[in-house]
Amino acid sequence: MDRCNPDPVFWAGRRVLVTGHTGFKGAWLSLWLTRLGARVIGFALAPETDPSLCALAELPARIDSRIGDVRDFAALTACMAEARPEIVLHLAAQALVRPSYADPVGTYASNVMGTVHLLEAVRACPSVRAVVIVTSDKAYENREWVWAYREDEPMGGRDPYSNSKGCAELVTSAYRASFFGAGGHPAKVASARAGNVIGGGDWSLDRLVPDVVRAFERGEPVEIRAPGAVRPWQHVLEPLSGYLRLAETLCSEDGARYAEGWNFGPADADCWPVSEVVAALARGWGEGANWRLASGRHPHEATFLKVDASKARAYLGWEPRLRLSEALDWTGAWHRAKAQGADAATLTLEQIARYEALTKAGSQV
Repeated sequence: MDRCNPDPVFWAGRRVLVTGHTGFKGAWLSLWLTRLGARVIGFALAPETDPSLCALAELPARIDSRIGDVRDFAALTACMAEARPEIVLHLAAQALVRPSYADPVGTYASNVMGTVHLLEAVRACPSVRAVVIVTSDKAYENREWVWAYREDEPMGGRDPYSNSKGCAELVTSAYRASFFGAGGHPAKVASARAGNVIGGGDWSLDRLVPDVVRAFERGEPVEIRAPGAVRPWQHVLEPLSGYLRLAETLCSEDGARYAEGWNFGPADADCWPVSEVVAALARGWGEGANWRLASGRHPHEATFLKVDASKARAYLGWEPRLRLSEALDWTGAWHRAKAQGADAATLTLEQIARYEALTKAGSQV
């Protein structure tokens, strides 16, 4: 087995429940799992954007796609019981900072009680062997310092979204200690915290790269709220490869050792200010692409955030393979090809195959 890549032998034929499969990350993950031969069951709300990668890639025709809400405990429990998965990858969430100010109740309901519902549904399902709860780099109590956060740093979050993800981490830790292992349910439960993901097929509102692409397509400068804000940018395939590797490891004989929190973040050199990311996208777009500072007052967002993935490198054999400049190139290439009529599923699967051919950042096998 290539320790850098998901193991097709491991995934072939396995029943895998992916919550949030209609979202950007969930659609990429589901397509990757189908490539690996897994039997994927998806549970999520209908796609929030039009277009969406889920629809364009005809994902419901490729997997067992079920529309439902993680806030609906009965529906989620019924799906879990019918699906009988071995592995659960929980991505369903309200995933944006600014909308959490407009709907804090809905954000906490999805991100906190949705996690409680998921873990309760797992407790009632004896087939489950491994659970990966996906939270966020923003789950940490952000002290606006220059150091990257390690897995043992306190959870926190000032805005409702970030705080809800910190709460989801605390829920996961409490459930793991109270109900899993050592006489409880035998499933191994871990959590995963990743950075700001980019990639083809993301049309989310209020996310930097989709906002940039929409503005450039209209021939307008994109409005940027915080050009100096530093984020741990990474291509969507980077954390997804970590989630898959973590799930495999949880199913190993000593999987209990890995049932804890994990960071999957980029190298320090790829933690760029927002202005540099936009400038790189503008250079790739061509003449007329530009940005301007957004006027008015804006809700609080962190200005400096990085996560330390040393533990995943040391114990899971995971590491980033794409530099940020390459991730931006891959994202632009996906969207340019799609605009020229290419098939979304084919584009996505081709980039997955290309990613699997990388052994480390910038190096082909």
